[in-house]
Amino acid sequence: MNVNAYGGNASRRGFFRAAGAAGLLWAAGGQLSLGQAGRQAGGMKVLTADPPNLEPALEGLVRSWITPVEHFYVRSHAASPELDLSKFRLSVDGLVETPFQLNLEALKTRFKSRDVVATMTCAGNRRVEFNSTREVGGVQWGAGAIGNARWSGVPLAALLKAAGVQSVARHVCFEGADAVAHGQGTIPFGGSIPIDQALAGGDASPGALVCWDMNGKPLTPDHGFPIRMVVPGYIGARSVKWLSKIIVSDQPSANHYLAGAYKLVESDEEDAWSAAPPIYRYPVNSAICVPADGAEVQPGRLQMLGYALPSGEPESTIARVEVSADEGESWHLASLVGPSKPFCWRLWRAEVAVTPRTSRLWVHATDSAGHRQPAEVDWNLKGYLYNAWHRVGIDVRG
Repeated sequence: MNVNAYGGNASRRGFFRAAGAAGLLWAAGGQLSLGQAGRQAGGMKVLTADPPNLEPALEGLVRSWITPVEHFYVRSHAASPELDLSKFRLSVDGLVETPFQLNLEALKTRFKSRDVVATMTCAGNRRVEFNSTREVGGVQWGAGAIGNARWSGVPLAALLKAAGVQSVARHVCFEGADAVAHGQGTIPFGGSIPIDQALAGGDASPGALVCWDMNGKPLTPDHGFPIRMVVPGYIGARSVKWLSKIIVSDQPSANHYLAGAYKLVESDEEDAWSAAPPIYRYPVNSAICVPADGAEVQPGRLQMLGYALPSGEPESTIARVEVSADEGESWHLASLVGPSKPFCWRLWRAEVAVTPRTSRLWVHATDSAGHRQPAEVDWNLKGYLYNAWHRVGIDVRG
């Protein structure tokens, strides 16, 4: 039986002095609605207004290990749907023994909820840096399409257990309630993950979650209200928002955003797209958030702040972060800040000496699995998974 989801869908004192100058507070923040007023108040850069694609300023992004919702990037392929909660249902069907539908209240009461802290990052994070080699299309993300949040919901594995997954199942497909323009009509955003990933998790880690809360409050419309998937270690595209359908299948999703997008290809030929496998896990990455690119600074000791993300492999954490102020001739270890957990970023700080001859600062990270950021990455048509050494230009005056 072939069942598919349709679609197209250095010093402590010095560090805090620098942090104060940048307006940073290393403490967890609150949560705001991401309506238009909230977007403006949060200082989000509107990359596209319709659909909403919003990126935080990097200096605000590294205020805390947990990213407040008002600083959490928004990636959408269509407008956030207006859903009537009284009519909303999540369906679980396909290759299962007992298909069912649940409203939000039943989902919360019938199953034990779990929390997981996990970093989410768009596959297009740092896309704009590909343009120095050859232009790429798509939303022109800087290094801010990333955030670390506490997600609350029910483990996907629990729902699948309740439905009774058939032995021939190989994938679990997801479909959102949005309507994305595609061809002559619209399709939902969707995708799938392998069945082993869908069933993964235990007492220490719940694995993939069907989530209704983000940082202790209900999801905002822009982040998938009333429920969304969260798949730790996978690119954000696999964490489908406005989740309405879970379909167990013996095949990957036929949705455009798995079958025909979010792949590493160098040409737009149909054969290239069909032959390339979907992107699932994200690679190790890091970025400098303070100082900003192009900042004017004084000579002497300069504080640097940023984030580092381990690869999405299970149990992988950030092992070290190294920075350079001399074009990579020498590298210095940064201090890691905050908890060290799989599927989560580490914040970091460093202090380097700069002179009027210093023009750029560099960073790269290595995770516990031995994955190290490369100096360069190969270009791809859609500008996905850019994780070369991150650099910012500075103007040292004085």
